Amino acid sequence: MIPKATIKIFIRHARELGALEAKLIEAASIVTAPLVRLKCRYGCEGYNTSLCCPPHTPTYLETREVIASYQYAILIHCKEIGSPTAIVCDLERRIFLAGFHKAFGLGSGPCQLCAKCNAKRCTHTEQARPSMEACGIDVYATVRANGYPIEVVKDYSDDANYYGLVLIE
Repeated sequence: MIPKATIKIFIRHARELGALEAKLIEAASIVTAPLVRLKCRYGCEGYNTSLCCPPHTPTYLETREVIASYQYAILIHCKEIGSPTAIVCDLERRIFLAGFHKAFGLGSGPCQLCAKCNAKRCTHTEQARPSMEACGIDVYATVRANGYPIEVVKDYSDDANYYGLVLIE
Protein backbone atom coordinates (compact mmCIF):
# COMPACT_ATOMS: atom_id res chain seq x y z
CA MET A 1 0.00 0.00 0.00
CA ILE A 2 1.22 3.46 -0.87
CA PRO A 3 1.24 5.78 2.17
CA LYS A 4 -1.69 8.24 2.17
CA ALA A 5 0.66 11.17 2.78
CA THR A 6 2.61 10.25 -0.37
CA ILE A 7 -0.57 10.03 -2.45
CA LYS A 8 -1.69 13.43 -1.12
CA ILE A 9 1.61 14.94 -2.29
CA PHE A 10 1.16 13.48 -5.79
CA ILE A 11 -2.45 14.65 -6.01
CA ARG A 12 -1.52 18.14 -4.81
CA HIS A 13 1.23 18.26 -7.44
CA ALA A 14 -1.25 17.27 -10.19
CA ARG A 15 -3.52 20.14 -9.13
CA GLU A 16 -0.60 22.58 -9.01
CA LEU A 17 0.20 21.56 -12.60
CA GLY A 18 -3.35 22.41 -13.69
CA ALA A 19 -5.52 19.35 -13.08
CA LEU A 20 -9.03 20.29 -12.03
CA GLU A 21 -9.19 17.13 -9.91
CA ALA A 22 -7.04 14.09 -9.22
CA LYS A 23 -7.62 10.91 -7.25
CA LEU A 24 -6.12 7.53 -6.51
CA ILE A 25 -8.07 4.70 -8.16
CA GLU A 26 -7.79 0.92 -8.23
CA ALA A 27 -6.04 -0.19 -11.42
CA ALA A 28 -8.67 -2.94 -11.69
CA SER A 29 -11.27 -0.21 -12.36
CA ILE A 30 -9.55 0.73 -15.64
CA VAL A 31 -11.64 -0.69 -18.50
CA THR A 32 -10.17 -1.81 -21.83
CA ALA A 33 -12.20 -2.73 -24.91
CA PRO A 34 -11.58 -3.59 -28.60
CA LEU A 35 -14.06 -0.95 -29.81
CA VAL A 36 -11.84 1.87 -28.58
CA ARG A 37 -9.10 1.31 -31.15
CA LEU A 38 -11.70 0.93 -33.90
CA LYS A 39 -12.88 4.44 -33.02
CA CYS A 40 -9.28 5.61 -33.51
CA ARG A 41 -8.87 3.74 -36.78
CA TYR A 42 -12.19 4.82 -38.25
CA GLY A 43 -12.93 8.35 -37.22
CA CYS A 44 -9.77 10.00 -35.94
CA GLU A 45 -7.47 12.08 -38.14
CA GLY A 46 -4.56 11.17 -35.86
CA TYR A 47 -4.63 7.46 -36.72
CA ASN A 48 -1.18 6.29 -37.91
CA THR A 49 0.23 9.84 -37.87
CA SER A 50 2.12 9.60 -34.58
CA LEU A 51 4.09 7.07 -32.58
CA CYS A 52 1.64 7.82 -29.75
CA CYS A 53 -1.37 6.70 -31.81
CA PRO A 54 -2.50 3.32 -33.16
CA PRO A 55 -1.26 1.19 -34.80
CA HIS A 56 1.98 2.07 -32.95
CA THR A 57 0.46 1.72 -29.47
CA PRO A 58 -0.39 -1.40 -27.45
CA THR A 59 -3.61 -3.24 -28.23
CA TYR A 60 -6.36 -3.32 -25.63
CA LEU A 61 -5.24 -6.85 -24.66
CA GLU A 62 -1.62 -5.76 -24.21
CA THR A 63 -2.80 -2.76 -22.21
CA ARG A 64 -5.03 -4.97 -20.06
CA GLU A 65 -2.00 -7.16 -19.31
CA VAL A 66 0.07 -4.12 -18.32
CA ILE A 67 -2.71 -2.74 -16.10
CA ALA A 68 -2.99 -6.13 -14.36
CA SER A 69 0.59 -5.68 -13.11
CA TYR A 70 -0.42 -2.52 -11.19
CA GLN A 71 -2.55 -2.02 -8.13
CA TYR A 72 -3.25 1.72 -8.45
CA ALA A 73 -3.39 4.70 -10.76
CA ILE A 74 -3.81 8.41 -10.25
CA LEU A 75 -6.64 9.63 -12.49
CA ILE A 76 -6.56 13.32 -13.41
CA HIS A 77 -9.39 15.48 -14.74
CA CYS A 78 -8.74 18.54 -16.91
CA LYS A 79 -10.69 20.95 -19.10
CA GLU A 80 -8.09 21.40 -21.89
CA ILE A 81 -7.23 18.57 -24.32
CA GLY A 82 -3.44 18.94 -24.13
CA SER A 83 -3.30 19.34 -20.36
CA PRO A 84 -3.59 15.70 -19.27
CA THR A 85 -0.56 14.55 -21.27
CA ALA A 86 1.68 17.36 -20.01
CA ILE A 87 0.53 16.80 -16.44
CA VAL A 88 0.93 13.00 -16.48
CA CYS A 89 4.46 13.29 -17.92
CA ASP A 90 5.52 15.61 -15.11
CA LEU A 91 3.65 13.58 -12.49
CA GLU A 92 5.07 10.29 -13.80
CA ARG A 93 8.60 11.63 -13.40
CA ARG A 94 7.92 12.90 -9.89
CA ILE A 95 6.41 9.56 -8.87
CA PHE A 96 9.34 7.67 -10.42
CA LEU A 97 11.88 9.83 -8.58
CA ALA A 98 9.98 9.18 -5.33
CA GLY A 99 10.92 5.51 -5.72
CA PHE A 100 8.00 4.09 -7.70
CA HIS A 101 9.98 2.72 -10.64
CA LYS A 102 6.93 1.32 -12.47
CA ALA A 103 5.19 4.71 -12.81
CA PHE A 104 3.82 5.20 -16.33
CA GLY A 105 1.55 7.95 -17.64
CA LEU A 106 -1.14 7.95 -20.31
CA GLY A 107 -2.55 11.20 -21.64
CA SER A 108 -5.44 12.40 -23.76
CA GLY A 109 -5.85 12.82 -27.51
CA PRO A 110 -3.25 12.69 -30.26
CA CYS A 111 0.31 13.87 -29.64
CA GLN A 112 0.72 17.56 -30.45
CA LEU A 113 4.44 17.98 -29.81
CA CYS A 114 5.58 18.03 -33.47
CA ALA A 115 3.98 19.44 -36.59
CA LYS A 116 4.92 16.14 -38.29
CA CYS A 117 5.88 13.06 -36.31
CA ASN A 118 9.25 11.44 -36.94
CA ALA A 119 7.79 7.95 -37.35
CA LYS A 120 11.19 6.28 -36.95
CA ARG A 121 12.25 7.86 -33.64
CA CYS A 122 10.43 10.17 -31.27
CA THR A 123 12.31 13.43 -30.67
CA HIS A 124 10.38 14.24 -27.48
CA THR A 125 10.58 10.99 -25.51
CA GLU A 126 10.36 12.73 -22.12
CA GLN A 127 7.15 14.57 -23.08
CA ALA A 128 5.36 12.15 -25.41
CA ARG A 129 2.92 9.60 -24.01
CA PRO A 130 0.15 7.69 -25.73
CA SER A 131 -3.39 8.59 -24.83
CA MET A 132 -5.57 6.29 -22.77
CA GLU A 133 -7.81 5.69 -25.78
CA ALA A 134 -4.85 4.98 -28.11
CA CYS A 135 -4.03 2.03 -25.84
CA GLY A 136 -7.56 0.65 -25.86
CA ILE A 137 -8.76 2.11 -22.56
CA ASP A 138 -12.47 2.87 -22.52
CA VAL A 139 -12.16 6.35 -21.05
CA TYR A 140 -15.92 6.79 -20.66
CA ALA A 141 -16.36 3.56 -18.66
CA THR A 142 -13.21 4.12 -16.61
CA VAL A 143 -14.03 7.71 -15.71
CA ARG A 144 -17.66 6.96 -14.86
CA ALA A 145 -16.63 3.97 -12.71
CA ASN A 146 -14.48 6.37 -10.70
CA GLY A 147 -17.06 9.10 -10.18
CA TYR A 148 -15.94 11.73 -12.67
CA PRO A 149 -18.16 13.39 -15.28
CA ILE A 150 -17.90 12.65 -18.99
CA GLU A 151 -20.38 12.98 -21.83
CA VAL A 152 -20.17 12.91 -25.61
CA VAL A 153 -19.24 16.38 -26.87
CA LYS A 154 -21.85 17.10 -29.52
CA ASP A 155 -20.74 20.61 -30.42
CA TYR A 156 -17.57 22.67 -30.07
CA SER A 157 -19.41 24.94 -27.63
CA ASP A 158 -20.17 22.01 -25.29
CA ASP A 159 -18.30 21.67 -22.02
CA ALA A 160 -15.61 19.00 -22.44
CA ASN A 161 -13.73 16.89 -19.91
CA TYR A 162 -10.30 15.38 -20.56
CA TYR A 163 -8.53 12.71 -18.56
CA GLY A 164 -5.14 11.15 -18.07
CA LEU A 165 -3.69 8.70 -15.60
CA VAL A 166 -0.44 7.54 -14.10
CA LEU A 167 -0.15 3.85 -13.30
CA ILE A 168 1.60 3.41 -9.97
CA GLU A 169 2.79 0.45 -7.95
